[in-house]
Amino acid sequence: MPSRRSLVVAKPRDEMLTIPQVIEEIGVPRATFYRWRQCKKGPKAIKLPNGAVRIRRSEFERWIATLEEAA
Repeated sequence: MPSRRSLVVAKPRDEMLTIPQVIEEIGVPRATFYRWRQCKKGPKAIKLPNGAVRIRRSEFERWIATLEEAA
């Protein structure tokens, strides 16, 4: 009989993107992206204790989907 531990399925990790990765993917200037963030029009971000900013892949994709709906 398999143990309970062997039945646990690992969840894939939600990739954490850097701002340069996001900018490259959407193809906008860095200043534009930061303006969107300032106006609360960009994807939700996480500020790490060291000051670095990361955006979850799932949040980025959700944000892109909302832009598609608005177009």
